[in-house]
Amino acid sequence: MEALGFPSLNSHTISCSSFQKQRTTKIPCQREHFSSISLLSSLKLRPCYRPFHFRRSATRMQADNEDYELKQMRDVAAAKKRWEALVREGKVKALTPREAGYAIQLSNKTLLDVRPSTEHKKAWVKGSTWIPIFDVGKEFDAGTLSRKFMSFTMGGWWSGVPTLSYNSQFLSKVDEKFPKDTDLIVACQKGLRSLAACEQLYNAGYRNLFWVQGGLEAAEEEDLVREGPQPFKFAGIGGVSEFLGWTDQQRAAAAKEGWSYRLVFSARLVGVFLLADALFFGAQKVAHYLQDIRSQ
Repeated sequence: MEALGFPSLNSHTISCSSFQKQRTTKIPCQREHFSSISLLSSLKLRPCYRPFHFRRSATRMQADNEDYELKQMRDVAAAKKRWEALVREGKVKALTPREAGYAIQLSNKTLLDVRPSTEHKKAWVKGSTWIPIFDVGKEFDAGTLSRKFMSFTMGGWWSGVPTLSYNSQFLSKVDEKFPKDTDLIVACQKGLRSLAACEQLYNAGYRNLFWVQGGLEAAEEEDLVREGPQPFKFAGIGGVSEFLGWTDQQRAAAAKEGWSYRLVFSARLVGVFLLADALFFGAQKVAHYLQDIRSQ
């Protein structure tokens, strides 16, 4: 992502966080840990070499992961300072979701939605233009598959956050649709990627830029005219946590909806336990059956 000034973020997962009202960016750092690599007891070839080989590989992978994490933290910290300066110096003007809604309806300003397809397909602002700055990578090379596997094992299965790649055609597509003097309201789900987009757009010559502070997730239903199957607040959740209703957004909705809302997810949780129980007993039956066959 050379245009943003931190190339290590190219084709890597970027997680967004909430923004405070003081126009400061809070970027939590998540520790990543590799699970230990174990050998199957049935593999007995080269017993002295293989354990050492896998331990050495695991140590090298862990060291590479720690180096990547530290570099990513430094890059994000540097980007955070640049983005804060854009807002502080007035180069990018901050709007609340409600102010953005007024500007769209009363001033006919254009909302540029830079979220990935996984979030946009759930909910979008009526009349907005969608050009993602990051999107789900569709490549199947070894490096991309490795990053996807790492993202999934490091919590992606729970949060549903996909591995995102930088959209190299972002600026060219924006330039095709909007002249440089267009008033652009830039929004993402939580407010981080939209600031990255504002920096690129400003460097490309756009001077009338507005940033939705806190992203679409901070919007109430009456702030913006929504289209799509889900509320804005649910567009950024996924994975097992969404299925079980264990996200902050769903807990807040459950507090408003009452027991009827919670009952659905309670039934799902019971179903998961029953399925796990059935799979466990099924595996035991298969193991006993195979043991009987071998004994005969």
